[in-house]
Amino acid sequence: MKKFYAVDEIKKFVDREEMALLYFSTNDCGICTTLLPKLEIMLSNYAKISSGHVSIDELPAASSEFSVFTVPTVLLFVEGKEVIREARFISMDILEEKIQKYYDIIFS
Repeated sequence: MKKFYAVDEIKKFVDREEMALLYFSTNDCGICTTLLPKLEIMLSNYAKISSGHVSIDELPAASSEFSVFTVPTVLLFVEGKEVIREARFISMDILEEKIQKYYDIIFS
């Protein structure tokens, strides 16, 4: 998962990739640190999804740019458009079902 340090870099990433997943977290969020490895394992099944990690502590401007008000937050973009937003209490099963639907449409 690519780590981002600038809002412009994130925007270019989202616009450039066919499917882009962003994971927003903070350093002191226990749920965030637990969810990240689970998310990375899940994404290993979806080779065509590009993923990035944004630490709100290191890049607070990203939270306002992407309207992230709680962490963890997962955003999935398809061709630059946000199609999935999951935040706070994220069910990996439900998230994967949603991602699978878009993945099948885009890459089948």
